[in-house]
Amino acid sequence: MDVTGKVAIVTGGASGIGKAIAEALAAKGAKVAVADLDGAGAAAVGEAVGGFGGRVDVTDERSLTRFITETDKRLGPVDIYISNAGIGVSDGPGWGAGDAPNSAWQACWDVNVMASVYAARHLARPMAARGGVFVVTASAAGLLAQIGDAAYSATKAAAVSFAECLAITHGDDGLQVHVLCPEGVKTPLVEGMEGGSQGLSGYIEASEVADTLLTAMEDKRNFLVTTHAQTADYAAHKGADRNRWVGGMRKLRRMVMQANGGRPF
Repeated sequence: MDVTGKVAIVTGGASGIGKAIAEALAAKGAKVAVADLDGAGAAAVGEAVGGFGGRVDVTDERSLTRFITETDKRLGPVDIYISNAGIGVSDGPGWGAGDAPNSAWQACWDVNVMASVYAARHLARPMAARGGVFVVTASAAGLLAQIGDAAYSATKAAAVSFAECLAITHGDDGLQVHVLCPEGVKTPLVEGMEGGSQGLSGYIEASEVADTLLTAMEDKRNFLVTTHAQTADYAAHKGADRNRWVGGMRKLRRMVMQANGGRPF
């Protein structure tokens, strides 16, 4: 898709990958609306890219649809929807896969999965009729699993699956769907963890993720958009022999926990 003159909504756009995508879309000539739970941050980014922004709770369907309606009135019908808002939690003090509290699991489900469902419910059909683009930001964790955050891995895997369903259901009608699965990216979520991304190899800037996504959108061919060359190979190895993959991940977890004094990250 040529994004020039197109209307885009980017959720989770006040910082990190969302902010970088909003900036990249605007630089290519799109009209951008930025949504985030951080309303002031969203407004600042929206203004900076020549559009607007505001506070939106993507887990509240009414809040999300109000923003979609506002975007339609201020900028025009939505052509591009970037469902980027996401959260992660840790497995908790016991570091067991089910140790995070129910509230944390529910929050991950609501933000990482249902927010995309709500948006698609209102936008998939009209966007398909206009030849629009719907992007779900998942994670390489949704393809491979992430040590120390079962809720994040499980819900990001569900996000990948929902994006597949969108592409299968609405692709013939004209909706272009991508699922974005980055590996290590320097974002506030990562930098907020102890130690941040310092000392970790392979971490890239959010702007690189945005550039990769826009290239994929313009090229149209790749449903799965990855930011690191090894991700697709890892996913292929996992699919070919899950027993070996799980064994390798268990070994990796032991190594990481030993290096981190008994914590997986």
